[in-house]
Amino acid sequence: MNEVEAVFREERGRLLAALVRRFGDLDLAEEVTSDAIEAALKHWPVEGVPPKPGAWLMTTARRKAVDRLRRDQAFAARLAILQVEAERAAHAPPADADGGELPDERLQLFFTCAHPALPAEDRGALTLRCLAGLTTPEVARAYLVPVQTMAKRIVRAKKKIREARIPFRVPGANELPERLPGVLQVIYSIFTEGYAASSGPDLQRLDLAEEAIRLARILRRLLPSEREVAGLLALTLLVHARREARTGPDGEPVLLDEQDRGRWDRDLIEEGSALVVTALSGGPPGVYGVQAAIAALHDEAADLATTDWPQVVALYDVLLALDPSPVVALNRAAAVAMRDGPEAGLALLDELAGEPRLRGYHPYLVARADLLHRLGRRPEAAAAYRAALEAAGSEPERVHLRRRLAAVEES
Repeated sequence: MNEVEAVFREERGRLLAALVRRFGDLDLAEEVTSDAIEAALKHWPVEGVPPKPGAWLMTTARRKAVDRLRRDQAFAARLAILQVEAERAAHAPPADADGGELPDERLQLFFTCAHPALPAEDRGALTLRCLAGLTTPEVARAYLVPVQTMAKRIVRAKKKIREARIPFRVPGANELPERLPGVLQVIYSIFTEGYAASSGPDLQRLDLAEEAIRLARILRRLLPSEREVAGLLALTLLVHARREARTGPDGEPVLLDEQDRGRWDRDLIEEGSALVVTALSGGPPGVYGVQAAIAALHDEAADLATTDWPQVVALYDVLLALDPSPVVALNRAAAVAMRDGPEAGLALLDELAGEPRLRGYHPYLVARADLLHRLGRRPEAAAAYRAALEAAGSEPERVHLRRRLAAVEES
């Protein structure tokens, strides 16, 4: 990525958020943000990147917004109100895009995109479009829907914000506990899709995983005292640290016990482990902090056998109390299998067999097949691998499961 592209990537979200607050119109803000970037692409290669690129983009975008409003008669009444403010801003000293008001405005956009009044699927789409800067076709690919469907979804979300008068603001202290989890969940969902693509030709979508980490870093800078923000960032870093070792030369998944741990990113592990301490200090643990602590135990172990499985199970006990979901119970069962043996783990999985949310859930089917295989129950393992193969989303997962099934059938 060259210098100009790096600036655009970093400044776009800040610029968009500031313009949304100033003009109260997300569509207008997106249009003039694009106009400002287009102007920069024309001038910067010739004149060089200015010392304060964010301020340059802001000044350009403000002027273009006022020009658009002036031409559009439907906005005439609003223009009369906004003109004084826009002119004052144009003659004021340039704002420093690296400090001051812009980060707070970007945080306001975080909470607007993740507002509970929006459907869950719309929150993630709008966050990717506005804060991660992905195009509508890119967001559509991330959600595995047609571009036209995603375009309608984004328009619907913007319309909901406008008609419901959802405010572009950071929630007050009394609202933050209720609203922050929605923001964290959106970012985590983006990361999860990047870590393990739900379908398609690749196991990982590294572009999505890295965008989620970038958003988590922004949120961490803006809310440094929120321990669950630190926990989310820690979790994404500790998991992403294994990215290079998670796939083989042909893109097939490489399981944790077979990964070359020398390829793990030690800088990310060190940063993530330090954040775990922050996330778990000063109060009751949160779900992201506990998950990050589990990830840290995996990353710090020399191999699978020397992983502190009793501590991993203990952390899953804490997590299950915080989030009594079948997925957490599934992960705990896998950890128990490593601590106490495959029979103990399989007994826990069998207890979850009637859980509707795990019916057809690919990770559950794979976990059961693997434990049956370890116990030498080959016909049952083969049947479980076939069921997992039918439920697998990405092509690398299907290739991997076909090989495991063939190995069971041939043994």
